[in-house]
Amino acid sequence: MPAAIGGRLDGELLVGGCQAGRDPQAQVARRVGIVFQDPESQLVMERVDDEVAFGLESLGWSAGEMQARVPVALADLGLAGFGRRRTARLSGGEQQRLAIAGALAAAPGILVLDEPTANLDPAGTRELAARLAAMRAVRSTTIVLVEHRADLVWPLADLILALGADGRPIALGTPAEMLERYAARLAGSGVWLPDSFVGRAGDPAPPDPREPGRVAGAPLLEVRGVGFAWVGGGQPIFRAVDLDLGEGDRVALLGPNGSGKSTLGRIASGLLRPTTGSVRLAGNDPARLPARELARRVGYVFQDPERQFVAATVRAEMEAGLDAAGRAGVAEVAASLGLPLEAFGERSPYTLSGGEQRRLSLAPALARRPSLLVLDEPTYGQDRHGYDRLVDFFRARLGSGTAILVATHDPRLVADLGARPFELDGASSGVVAA
Repeated sequence: MPAAIGGRLDGELLVGGCQAGRDPQAQVARRVGIVFQDPESQLVMERVDDEVAFGLESLGWSAGEMQARVPVALADLGLAGFGRRRTARLSGGEQQRLAIAGALAAAPGILVLDEPTANLDPAGTRELAARLAAMRAVRSTTIVLVEHRADLVWPLADLILALGADGRPIALGTPAEMLERYAARLAGSGVWLPDSFVGRAGDPAPPDPREPGRVAGAPLLEVRGVGFAWVGGGQPIFRAVDLDLGEGDRVALLGPNGSGKSTLGRIASGLLRPTTGSVRLAGNDPARLPARELARRVGYVFQDPERQFVAATVRAEMEAGLDAAGRAGVAEVAASLGLPLEAFGERSPYTLSGGEQRRLSLAPALARRPSLLVLDEPTYGQDRHGYDRLVDFFRARLGSGTAILVATHDPRLVADLGARPFELDGASSGVVAA
């Protein structure tokens, strides 16, 4: 709905015969369901069931119709029994499932999904792909899917539109045409290609394995018997977690949505106190360190980049909290992340794309060179070039002795960092594999 977004619309966009940006927005809204790249930004109600009902009520559904539809819509997205939960207490993946449930509840004629699998666990991604495939098979809904996961997109698509970094089209065609005619151009522009295609004879080769050498460092982070439950929140998210990281070590927190990966990362960073157990960072309780000292030792990157932006420009955001020595290195960090200050420095962080915001959120932590980096889904929204920049930067930090604790659903990242898997089972019982 262009009228709701600041900017200039060139050309003409028709939605069900209505001119988007000119005709009343309600006429378009009745036809279109949309899921934003950041699901939290579209959640407006305190309770899960009210969130799904809100959209239906806006479209004029009766109370009886809503009461019948809401639990079905939630169950379809793996949220059965979540109706009375608070939306703010859901994990990022659960919030993404909720946003999708709300968009699908009214069976829209057009469904627009912006990176809908960014925070989903592998099971959730498979379930969503199967649901979209079923919708495609009966041709009940037109689906517009913005996605970097080529293995998900190619089997679902009738047409694929590839856009370059400047926003201009690179190519448009069927999935087969895109691979047959434009594969080299797409790969050169940073577009992900299906794993089943990459590496075939005559096609773009996969990158060389990038397993970094491990640094045999001194003990850095010690987590002992840690459990956590929200006050008044019922069952613990996890119990009795033990974890060790040394200097230059890297550990990947794995597990289903809601298993506590983000929560454990915040506890390790000193941003949350555990309900039970203890955490030591170089011998200190990180939750008791002064803020300035904690920021020097730990770099924490939120799952949602916008939650940590504090400045009006990209340059000021990168320099926030840094001393003169740290500010001197910002230009190099910015260029390495594909955000050169001469092009991005005076822009607002909120005008960047989701992938650019993700890289910007990493910049202050990387510039400080902390002893521990805690990263929550650091690679979502990245094209091939953006992903390579991040992995190269992480490897450089590992080589200098920084330890990395990363919560992720990206198996490629786990492999490229040579990270030790640490899996939470999502059943409030701690670790099932480490």
